[in-house]
Amino acid sequence: MSHRSNTLFYFLMFLAMIGWGGSWVHAKYLSEHMSVNEIIFYRYLLTTISMVPILMGMKRSFTIDLRSALVTLFAAAILTIYTWLFIEGTHLGTASLGGAFVTTLIPIVTFVLSAILGRRAVRRRDAFALLLGALGVITILNVWSFSPEQIFRLENLYFVLAALLWAILTIVASKVTGIGPMVYSFYLYLFTTLIEGLLVADFRTDMLHIGTLPWLNLLSLALFSTTFATSIYFVGGQRIGADRISSFTFLVPFSAIGLSALFLGESITVGMIVGTMMAVTAIYLLNHRSK
Repeated sequence: MSHRSNTLFYFLMFLAMIGWGGSWVHAKYLSEHMSVNEIIFYRYLLTTISMVPILMGMKRSFTIDLRSALVTLFAAAILTIYTWLFIEGTHLGTASLGGAFVTTLIPIVTFVLSAILGRRAVRRRDAFALLLGALGVITILNVWSFSPEQIFRLENLYFVLAALLWAILTIVASKVTGIGPMVYSFYLYLFTTLIEGLLVADFRTDMLHIGTLPWLNLLSLALFSTTFATSIYFVGGQRIGADRISSFTFLVPFSAIGLSALFLGESITVGMIVGTMMAVTAIYLLNHRSK
């Protein structure tokens, strides 16, 4: 890549991570105007529609084999439950806590599950990183100043379950080998939309009279935080490699915290910042192994 295109791409990646962090803010706002299942349905419906011209422009085939379709359908069921937990937890709690807690917990949980399922030995460096990550996560929750009842609040349980489900979703996605990542994402969002539309969503909100600001948040959640951010991330993985592209995800918890303070007026504690930095350091150690 030329220097100019390289700079432009890194800027787009920065915007994509802002978009991922912003999804927590959008979810918090929308949960005050729509039901959780309506948010899920409209988010992934708009995302699915918007991905069609992108895949056509990239000349990707929409063909999917039966095995990949079944695995993707299973993944869509997991994504449906994950998204419900993340939105409901954000509705009950705060977007800043959820964004910092879940986005730092996910890679740690994913590493642990992968090590268990793969029967891989955990090295001393990895054990240190996991301990550091655990300390970072409980620092984000500020458990030092809370009673057990406050620590085990419902929204915190939702966030823990959401992180666990996303880790499982990541492992399931690795089993889909018959199609490319962009096509997999398209069918993942399509199947999630169908699950919500046919089985779950109640559609009690009058979308024609919901107002301009909720619609802008919904469109930004679908098109910016999902379609744009995901597409740029996948393209980046192809252009600069998975290891280098994964480093950008360290920006997500910080963008979630900053945007929550800016747009929702949520207070940001020192413990949240310190804990996030500890967890991000742990994620770096887990994903960048020494030779």
